[in-house]
Amino acid sequence: MTMQWREGNRIRLLENGEAFFPRVYGAIRRAQRSLLLETFILFEDEVGKELHGVLLEAARRGVKIEMMVDGYGSPDLSDDYVQSLTSAGVRFLYYDPRPLVLGMRTNVFRRLHRKIVVADNEIAFVGGINFSAEHISSYGPQAKQDYAVEVKGPIVEDIARYVQQQIGSEQPGRRWWHRSHRPAQNRTPDDAQALFVFRDNDEHRDDIEQNYIDMLQNAREDVIIANAYFFPGYRLLREMRNAAQRGVRIRLIVQGEPDMPIVKVGAELLYNYLSDAGVEIYEYIRRPLHGKIAVKDRQWATVGSSNLDPLSLSLNLEANLIIHDRQFNQQLRDNLDRLMAEDCQRVDESLLPKRSWWHLTKSVIVFHFLRHFPAIAGWLPAHTPKLTLVEPPVQPEMETQDRVDADNQGAKF
Repeated sequence: MTMQWREGNRIRLLENGEAFFPRVYGAIRRAQRSLLLETFILFEDEVGKELHGVLLEAARRGVKIEMMVDGYGSPDLSDDYVQSLTSAGVRFLYYDPRPLVLGMRTNVFRRLHRKIVVADNEIAFVGGINFSAEHISSYGPQAKQDYAVEVKGPIVEDIARYVQQQIGSEQPGRRWWHRSHRPAQNRTPDDAQALFVFRDNDEHRDDIEQNYIDMLQNAREDVIIANAYFFPGYRLLREMRNAAQRGVRIRLIVQGEPDMPIVKVGAELLYNYLSDAGVEIYEYIRRPLHGKIAVKDRQWATVGSSNLDPLSLSLNLEANLIIHDRQFNQQLRDNLDRLMAEDCQRVDESLLPKRSWWHLTKSVIVFHFLRHFPAIAGWLPAHTPKLTLVEPPVQPEMETQDRVDADNQGAKF
């Protein structure tokens, strides 16, 4: 499936769960025909329970709902939670669920990491925010800083048909390959161009990474990249250095208070290499950073699910939206400027790892191991990830017979 740039879209930036969840729940409550949902994490906490409630309401009023959650990221949903949805008609799938081995999850590779919601093929949400209370400030110091976008316009059809193809659903009426894209209504000169970009383990293995590389090669003024798990391959690192050396201001925001300590250890291995070329590095220290966003010059921006690490760039299923729009670019840029000014510390000479032969040797070994980690990991899980459809619970035989008897009794009168 090949995606194209679509014009005439309206895009809203959503920061953290406080902005994201109300907009998503509102779209679900207004849906009349269809809902598509993919997520890596769905927890049965206050956020997951509210999602469960609005989905049940939608299913009971006749909305066709299809949802897929990752078998590794969402392993603890109760039978009651899932079966109440399937009983209401929701088509519920797990992406590659696997049994525990000695109490541990083993299906760590090639995960469904996308976070997408589409309502009535008219409004979509794409980003990095999972359905978990970890994304709202009331969670506490470990609440995540993250972003998503709400989209209306022709690009929504691209997103919807992609999700439908991945979920394997049958489409009523005209097939998507026979369907023309509807022009945006009330288009204005300020409407955004958008491109839906995804990563799979088939023909689109490096599409997201290539868009980052193209962006860096074409940058003329400045670039800001904020990425939670930053350990990209050599090509992307080289283009960051090249851009900085030709005078482009490159600013990188990474985790300073990581949710996993190894994240900071990996990023720190790259600090000297990048700073030597003039890349400015900032550590976000207010709470864990979970965002996967970037802006370039005055028009280009991206928001999505893809980290810049071996898992996201080489193994996981990811999705980003690339946006050409001055107004959106400025809004995201202002947000990141505020983040750097208020909640980040710049990594200056005093904070750079000490230069030594040991540090250089360690950096080279670890970098090349992680760089080739996806190929190594590809040998380990000797299976192809599969989708598992959760069937609705079978009605008890007595209950079924009671309904038949009642129907027959009513027919006599």
